Amino acid sequence: MSFFDILLGIFQGFRITFLVVVVGLLYAAPFAFIFGILQFFARGSFYLLVTAIIEFWRSSPVVILLFVFYYSLPAFGLTLSAFTVGSMVLGLNVGGYASQAVRAALQSVPPGQVEAGTALGLSRLSVLLNIELPQAVISMVPTFINLWIQLIKGTALVSLITLVDMTARAKEIAQIEYNPVGIYSGLLLAYFIICYPITIFGRWVEGRLSQPQSV
Repeated sequence: MSFFDILLGIFQGFRITFLVVVVGLLYAAPFAFIFGILQFFARGSFYLLVTAIIEFWRSSPVVILLFVFYYSLPAFGLTLSAFTVGSMVLGLNVGGYASQAVRAALQSVPPGQVEAGTALGLSRLSVLLNIELPQAVISMVPTFINLWIQLIKGTALVSLITLVDMTARAKEIAQIEYNPVGIYSGLLLAYFIICYPITIFGRWVEGRLSQPQSV
């Protein structure tokens, strides 16, 4: 089996990898913005609750979360599909990290701008949506791109809960062909082929956002 054939075999699992990433992003983005904003505004015991939820998803090992949600929950009468568990766990894990980027970006907005918006009669929500978030999003972009790549690489773990992604395909090929160097080099190349264009895209977006806007 040639290296090219191995690579093609690995990419037969790309559909699952792609879908897990897409659905994972649907979990990650809302979680990041909702909990990042809540943590930015929260005080007292509510702040501790929000932080605890974020830290649960951010600090818990992804492998353990996958096993708990897929293998342990059925014992309590709740059964989730492998795809649901994989996309949810990976998405919320990345969302936990992204929420800190949201919070930090909001904190970086000069307080004077918030005060100016309030002085003009804008509600606190209007100030957030029209003044703080548009500026904060620009500083979030590099971190979000890195977390997007982290999510893609994290999909290698979903093979542990029976999903046939690219890593699972590599394992299947390894059971037929005894060529660990070729197979896992192919798997490494497959992830590089997917992730590197995103890195280039991220640099382009960051460069565009950092350019001064013409008036």
